Order: sequence, then C-alpha cells, then structure tokens
Amino acid sequence: MSVAQVKNLQRRLLLLSDEAEQGLNRACGHELWRSLGPDAIDGVEDTTRRAEANYWYGQWNVVRELQEVIG
Repeated sequence: MSVAQVKNLQRRLLLLSDEAEQGLNRACGHELWRSLGPDAIDGVEDTTRRAEANYWYGQWNVVRELQEVIG
C-alpha cells in the first residue's frame, strides 16, 4: 500500500470515528460512554436509542482497531 493510500485510509477512518462519536453522543444523550463504555449504553432506557448507541459503539470500536493496525 502506498503512502498516499495509507494517508487517505487514515483520513477516512478519522471521519468514520467522528461520525460514530457524534452518533453515540446523540443516542446516549451524553459522553459518559467514553469513560464507562458499554455500561453507559446499557443505561439508556429507550430501546431504540440503545440499539442505535450499540450500533455506533460497534462502528467506533472497529475504526479504533483498524487505526491501531495501520498506525
């Protein structure tokens, strides 16, 4: 993979991470998920919002794992 491809991938992953964080903040109504993780999401009473938060948390974790591998 060329340097340009890696930089483009890193930029895309950053955008996806930002989108997931915004989705989590919106679904949870707070930023406690950053420190509490899934426990904060499990505390969301509305099942629709909890499902949305779980989706965004999964997306956020995948992006973080990919970022760790790429460096």
